Amino acid sequence: MALFAMGFLLVILQPSAGQFPRSCANTQSLLRKECCPPWDGDGSPCGELSRRGSCQNILLSQAPLGPQFPFSGVDDREDWPSVFFNRTCKCEGNFMGFNCGECKFGFSGRNCTERRVRTRRNIFQLTTSEKDKFLAYLNLAKNTLSQDYVIATGTYSQMNNGSNPMFRNINMYDLFVWMHYYASRDTLLGGSNVWRDIDFAHEAPGFLPWHRVFLLMWEREIQKITGDENFTIPYWDWRDAEDCVVCTDEYMGGRHPTNPNILSPASFFSSWQVICTRSEEYNSQQALCNATSEGPILRNPGNHDKSRTPRLPSSAEVEFCLSLTQYESGPMDKMANYSFRNTLEGFADPQTAISNISQSGLHNALHIYMNGSMSQVQGSANDPIFVLHHAFVDSIFERWLRRHRPMLEVYPAANAPIGHNRENYMVPFIPLFRNGEFFKSSRELGYDYEYLQEPALDSFQEFLTPYLEQARQIWGWLVGAAVIGGIVTALLTGLMVVCRKKRRGTSSEVQPLLIESEDYNNVSYQSNF
Repeated sequence: MALFAMGFLLVILQPSAGQFPRSCANTQSLLRKECCPPWDGDGSPCGELSRRGSCQNILLSQAPLGPQFPFSGVDDREDWPSVFFNRTCKCEGNFMGFNCGECKFGFSGRNCTERRVRTRRNIFQLTTSEKDKFLAYLNLAKNTLSQDYVIATGTYSQMNNGSNPMFRNINMYDLFVWMHYYASRDTLLGGSNVWRDIDFAHEAPGFLPWHRVFLLMWEREIQKITGDENFTIPYWDWRDAEDCVVCTDEYMGGRHPTNPNILSPASFFSSWQVICTRSEEYNSQQALCNATSEGPILRNPGNHDKSRTPRLPSSAEVEFCLSLTQYESGPMDKMANYSFRNTLEGFADPQTAISNISQSGLHNALHIYMNGSMSQVQGSANDPIFVLHHAFVDSIFERWLRRHRPMLEVYPAANAPIGHNRENYMVPFIPLFRNGEFFKSSRELGYDYEYLQEPALDSFQEFLTPYLEQARQIWGWLVGAAVIGGIVTALLTGLMVVCRKKRRGTSSEVQPLLIESEDYNNVSYQSNF
């Protein structure tokens, strides 16, 4: 009852988050292809009067794409968001948001100048009141209409190229479910034809940065609708788990006593309705998911296809994955070998890193194990376990970043599957985010993980590590420079010896005084690196 009471009290607060800004979901904005809403603080587009940002043309990446998507001009998500808008707000400094009305991740304060790092914690380390508050926040999000965002219920061509807008309201939780669906849905080619080998959030380099942004936005929207600026998403550490330990009524919902495929009536998650789970139906109708309720959450953990996923992932498999030095490799899709991303995502064997799409490891293993709503890609975010799971996956990504300290250039700039190059904007986020912007430490984005926090004694090592790593990457150049420097030094030394011999034969009256002898030993030569 305490959870319901908390949810009822919180429901009066105002929300926001998501995909198409409500203020841009109209004929005028679509025909002008411009989404530059005013900031409430000064009433000017993008807060330009307050120097928060300005309305500018979108600069799209021209880097070549991989061969996985052989079409052009058939999908609204190509060169996102240019089909809908080619002008949006470009925010300055630490400002962010579709109207530059927010702070970048990791900053806060009136002028977004205050640095802050929040800590995500293991859900089993939360106190009872903290855990209950988290569950109440989830239920609040499911029952609170988004004030700032709407979803598209038709393609751009079905909207008559903007003259007939097709959008609808949605609650805050389902907004993120819809965004996950929209990024991973099939391409509608007309008639009964679709193209399935396309995904703007999975099966390619952007998998980890995309879900990192997804969680950051989701986390921020919870903070905003609750007024709880300290809120962070908890994670479920599923390494070596023998069963779904979060699948209880105390946490994310237990099993129904008579129907093992649905949740226990003692959990308020049992009343939740799912959306965007009927992909074949949408494809046959050449339609988008319109967020109509499609039944309860399905979950029957452990009663899955054991030949595909024999068990939950182990600590040894995670450690092997972390040892891989390449972020991406080969075709940069689910067939990539020795790729950290592909192994963590679960399309490569977690013991060999060789692609094996007949098996599901690590990240994918959890989805298959849940045997229900979580197991279907487009609708998997319907199950609230999704956020716990992906928070832990993100923590593994963070461990890899800290261990290997990759430079931004490690993230592929070209020839990745559509939407996954470094400079591509992520579908379907507005404000716009590039994949490469989130290929960096979580602490730069304002959050950390409790089990990854390093003691103060390691701070000096942490400071030196990136510089040592950069030195390692240019070691060949350093050795070459040292050899050349040695040769030059030898030549100079020889010249000095010759000059000294000549000076010995010169009279003291005409010999120039270059330096006092007592000062000579104090002269040092320094090179700057």
